[in-house]
Amino acid sequence: MHLPTLFSNFHLEKISLNVMGVGLALDVDFSDDDQDAAWELYIEMLTRIVTQPLPSEDGDEQTALDSVYSLFPTTREILRRRGRGTIQFSKVAIPVLNQVVRPFTAEWHRKSLANAFSDPDQRVTFRDSLAELQNDLRNYNRLLANIAGVEDLTDLETDGGSN
Repeated sequence: MHLPTLFSNFHLEKISLNVMGVGLALDVDFSDDDQDAAWELYIEMLTRIVTQPLPSEDGDEQTALDSVYSLFPTTREILRRRGRGTIQFSKVAIPVLNQVVRPFTAEWHRKSLANAFSDPDQRVTFRDSLAELQNDLRNYNRLLANIAGVEDLTDLETDGGSN
């Protein structure tokens, strides 16, 4: 499958791929290793705040931010452990981390260091931003389920979200 089409099919159009001069193939054909890596990350995300609602009366903003950030070491560990057999999975996971997750974590890490979470208005703004990110990450989770070849349970406990 053509990688930009794959991203588009799962409403991840904001991901931009610059392949000029780097020899990166835009077609992906997922191996068993790629499918296993996608399954591992799918399960991690399915059980984290990155895909689950955070009601305004519950939870903690710093903990939620830390959970979002944890996608970086989790993904890196999966890629390191599974090795070079996951290059196709890498073509999906790395752009999502760098272009979807990183802008959020960079912005809110800086703000959290400046004690933004002690300000009620900033907590509301964080939760609004988190809700937008969660929409993108639920779409990413659906894509991971597709790559893994498993039934998608992303919306099993939510209101169905929007694609």
